[in-house]
Amino acid sequence: MTDSLNVALGARSYDIKIGPGLLAQAGALALPYLQQKRVFVLTDENVAALHLDTLRAGFAASGVTMQSLALPAGEKTKGWPGLERAVEWLIKQRVERSDIVVAFGGGVIGDLAGFAAAVLRRGVDFIQIPTSLLAQVDSSVGGKTGINSVLGKNLIGAFHQPKLVLADTDVLGTLPPREFISGYGEVVKYGLLGDASFFEWLEANGPEMAVGNEARRIHAIRRSCEMKADIVARDEKEHGDRALLNLGHTFGHALEAATGYSARLLHGEGVAIGCALAFELSMRLGLCPQEDPSRVRAHLAKMGMKKDVSDIEGDLPDADGLTALMGQDKKVSDGKIAFILAHGIGKAFVEKQVDMGMVKAVLEDALKGIK
Repeated sequence: MTDSLNVALGARSYDIKIGPGLLAQAGALALPYLQQKRVFVLTDENVAALHLDTLRAGFAASGVTMQSLALPAGEKTKGWPGLERAVEWLIKQRVERSDIVVAFGGGVIGDLAGFAAAVLRRGVDFIQIPTSLLAQVDSSVGGKTGINSVLGKNLIGAFHQPKLVLADTDVLGTLPPREFISGYGEVVKYGLLGDASFFEWLEANGPEMAVGNEARRIHAIRRSCEMKADIVARDEKEHGDRALLNLGHTFGHALEAATGYSARLLHGEGVAIGCALAFELSMRLGLCPQEDPSRVRAHLAKMGMKKDVSDIEGDLPDADGLTALMGQDKKVSDGKIAFILAHGIGKAFVEKQVDMGMVKAVLEDALKGIK
């Protein structure tokens, strides 16, 4: 039942494999990329407790030895101290430039391990084995790696493409429900930014996917990866179309920063709320049909997702404070904040000349809902 697609980047092209039981096949699938029968795995403590033995057995079945380091779970790990610990561990393991680092975890581990591989010995190859829905559909694909600064998210990093991505759908069954649904924020983003028919499919099939329908999950992951792979192949370093993948992120990253990158707001939840706000802004600017923002929020509600700023627990900065946080976003150019807006569902575009007064008005209205 394994599905496969290719990210077309010439000599740096790589395959994404999607389906159940891939951890058990990890050794066989990784062998073509190994000069020595050994790998070095960076993971987090939660994933290690659930799946590390299965992965170790999968490598051992093909005679591949595995050394591993489990870092604390959570966004706080994705900073300088976490990166230093990972890189120093890899050096102590005597990792050579011809070796393979394996990123085994969600988006935090994928970003951090990929960046560690990028800077170690000026570049070591790595394989992504994403264990969350968010990582399987988005962060494991495309080569963006990095860590957070105290001033903003993902401000330190490098483009470093993996050699292979293995998305084992079995591991999704062990995710806490909130973690799985958070990842759905990145899935729905793809329909909203460039494929209205995929959004319609999600409206019809999303709830089944959420409760465990494997065929639905594989289709949703494949279509998301397919759309990202196509955009990355056209614009690897984000000089044009790749910016569309940031739909919902300008608002979402500001909200994440405002909540201290804590459990108050998971990344996919921020993206979902951000997508709703982007469509609200688009509608108020006269760019998309009036019913689109309501349709987006209705689907998020049907999926049990956060959809409004008022769904975030606790205090938040005012509209001025949130726009100031947006000013630290890595998508700022010439002092202007780039927004991903939409002419309708499936019709996103980049806009660098947005009326910030309108942005503040949208945020002010959104903040009024907080009790």
